[in-house]
Amino acid sequence: MEMFEIVLIMLILIGLSNVLNRFIPFIPVPLFQIVLGTGVALLPTGIHMELNTELFLLMFIAPLLYNDGKRTPREELWNLRSPILLLALGLVFVTVFAGGYLIHWLIPTMPMPAAFALAAILSPTDAVAVSALAGRISLPKGILRLLEGESLVNDASGLVAFKFAVAAMVTGTFSIGEATWSFIYIAVGGFVCGVVVSFLIVWLRVFLRRLGMEDVTIHMLLQLLTPFVIYLFAEELGFSGILAVVAGGIVHAIERDRTESLQAELQVVSKNTWSVIIYILNGLVFVIMGLQIPDATATIWQNPDYSNLQVLGFIGIISLSLILIRFIWVYLFWEGSWLLGSGEQMGKPKLMSSVLISLSGVRGAVTLAAALSIPYVISGGAPFPERDLIIFISAGVILFSLVIASVMLPLLSQNPSEHAAEEAKCEDEAKAALLKAGIVAIREQTTPENSFAANLVVAQYEERLRKLENNEEEIPDAKRHKQEIKLRMIGLEAERAAIQKMIDNEELTGELAQRIEQTMNQMEMIISSRFKMLIMVSWIRLRRLLFKQFYKKQAELHECDLQRLRQVRVVSSQAAIKAIKGQMNVTNRVAGLNIIQHYKDLIARLEQQDMTRSAQDEWFSEHKNELQIAAIQAERNEIQHMFQRGEITRAYAAKLRQYINYIEAGILYSDLEEE
Repeated sequence: MEMFEIVLIMLILIGLSNVLNRFIPFIPVPLFQIVLGTGVALLPTGIHMELNTELFLLMFIAPLLYNDGKRTPREELWNLRSPILLLALGLVFVTVFAGGYLIHWLIPTMPMPAAFALAAILSPTDAVAVSALAGRISLPKGILRLLEGESLVNDASGLVAFKFAVAAMVTGTFSIGEATWSFIYIAVGGFVCGVVVSFLIVWLRVFLRRLGMEDVTIHMLLQLLTPFVIYLFAEELGFSGILAVVAGGIVHAIERDRTESLQAELQVVSKNTWSVIIYILNGLVFVIMGLQIPDATATIWQNPDYSNLQVLGFIGIISLSLILIRFIWVYLFWEGSWLLGSGEQMGKPKLMSSVLISLSGVRGAVTLAAALSIPYVISGGAPFPERDLIIFISAGVILFSLVIASVMLPLLSQNPSEHAAEEAKCEDEAKAALLKAGIVAIREQTTPENSFAANLVVAQYEERLRKLENNEEEIPDAKRHKQEIKLRMIGLEAERAAIQKMIDNEELTGELAQRIEQTMNQMEMIISSRFKMLIMVSWIRLRRLLFKQFYKKQAELHECDLQRLRQVRVVSSQAAIKAIKGQMNVTNRVAGLNIIQHYKDLIARLEQQDMTRSAQDEWFSEHKNELQIAAIQAERNEIQHMFQRGEITRAYAAKLRQYINYIEAGILYSDLEEE
């Protein structure tokens, strides 16, 4: 029961961190999660969780890196192979060597092997932290891919260096030849092991499908078990489980691309399931880090032998030194990527690019897990030198790197003159991704009954894609939206006046006038308030679900009245057009023409079709509306996925959501007009 309560509290903290981030967006979610975890651990009856490092790497890091391996573009990683290797291998070993000597000089009581162990702990960047920060930092695409590729590989090199540094401290012996051979064996073996095991799992899935077992649940279960199986198998053979799961993710991404058309349902379930799992695991990683910090730092913080100010100074000096080492390596040796024949996407080395990459070297969960795995004693039974200090410094550097990256990167990466073209390209890609997500959602819900409506909606989306490719698609800004709202309200007032005139002339009965007035009120709610629009959407959907047959029979009983109702709508729409034309000027001309065209289209539909909609028309309209709403929800989901992957900024995500809100309001508005 106690473990269940701990997990439940951590899940609540994850949700709370995202709520806080909505109100304070300039602070990244990982920092909220670490602070909340630390706060809960500091409470008198707080959570105290002892971290099992091997279990932590298996349960959290393995599936997260597996997912990163699946979603990271393979072609882009291959094009950046030389810069990635220069950072993931060369920089790690340079950091261990230079950082080890610096730490030993700074803290003479820490033996050289222990100093190298601490430098090795701090050398790898964290893939989870990089992914978490990417959503709110507008880094150039090439730099972002470089950081992702580096963090996928450098865990292995850093942990191997750490392993040998600890072994040298424990046993008192060290062999550079043995360490080199061991690294090659562990790294290459881990990658090969991941590929082989992944192919076996893929073969098993294909074999099950050939037996007729197409159950999505079974195949989804195999997907969820895959990273754990790969990691355990690689570690059991003495290879790098981390590199193995990355390789496994890449193999499964290739297999997914080749069989995507054959497994459409599985792809949808897989995408949604992994989205939830990665969201929870990402949050748990940082919450658990927060839970560990009080226990990890309490010993040093309360130890009278150490000055707290001095220890904080150690953290600051070491953190800045790591950034400086990273900057020097990137700036001086970046040319090696072209000498080795790749890295063309990065452009020539520049000062600002080097600074961005240097500040992006965020440390995270792997660093803390490695620090906590340091043994308590060495050979002969003596305690491991400065173990508590190493853990304290590791936790401090993690927080320092997260804070510096969170504060500095958003400021430095906002350079419109340098990244304008790239950002514009990313925005076009984001718009296209939304439209394609909508098309996929419509096709997934297409049935023989709604196929005609589905083809029409898909055609509309494809037309918008064509306009986007020809630079004709436009996302209206807030200013134009306000102009449209104002003109729509003018149109509604004109409609009300025309209807009231018909009532005064006794051209309308009280029942019809009441029904039209109700429709006008609903339209005004949709236009004037997003909150009211949400209420109206919910009510209309509920009404259709629960009272569908009632409303259908009601319509059949009053065919003459409904015909008259549509005639009134033609007259009121013509009055609205006249009123809007009278209010148009140079500033609101585009918005006015759009609304007038909308009214003209409505009049054409009302005049050309029979005034009483047939049952077939009713079904068509209902199917079309349902498909449009499903497509819009798919677009909203795609925006969130792109934001979480760091493909769009928070500001542009908000702009896209606003645009979708406009479209949804327009659909509901048109639907009310034709009721």
